[in-house]
Amino acid sequence: MSRAFVKEDDAGEPPIIPPRAALPPGTPNYVTPRGLEKLRAELAELEAERTLIEANRENEADRTRQLTVINGRLSALTGRLATAKLVDTNSQRADEVRFGATVTLRTLSGGKPGTLRRFTIVGVDEASVEEGRIAFVAPIARAVTGAQLGQTVILRMGRVEEEVEVTEIRYEDDLAKKE
Repeated sequence: MSRAFVKEDDAGEPPIIPPRAALPPGTPNYVTPRGLEKLRAELAELEAERTLIEANRENEADRTRQLTVINGRLSALTGRLATAKLVDTNSQRADEVRFGATVTLRTLSGGKPGTLRRFTIVGVDEASVEEGRIAFVAPIARAVTGAQLGQTVILRMGRVEEEVEVTEIRYEDDLAKKE
């Protein structure tokens, strides 16, 4: 067949399937109760979206491309769900920063003294800087994990070092706070 009779779209590039948040090799996939619920909700949404795409028979090439992307996303998500290790945040030591903790830090030196930072240490799939949820594999989370109330910790952020004090550690039932 001559190239003159082949649609340009048929020779398109393969679809790009967006990767999930990075989880270093060999690192357990810890999740909070809220994080596990969000993963399950995402699975239900993707399955519903796939059902709608399968039902649409208008443009077969577009349908195939969309199904490829959805199936790739579903595969990555089911892999994450299969490896999820639920951490009961209520069973963590209240005086020590661990997975699931909401931590408040006060800058002592190296930055703007007196500045307060508050964030919750969560799984990689539920991390959101806008919501103050930091992945447990992030450098700031690693720096404060294991610290106790009143302890000072050095944070290395690029070339800047800050000395901060852990002023509050809190654990809450994430399912009760569902948004």
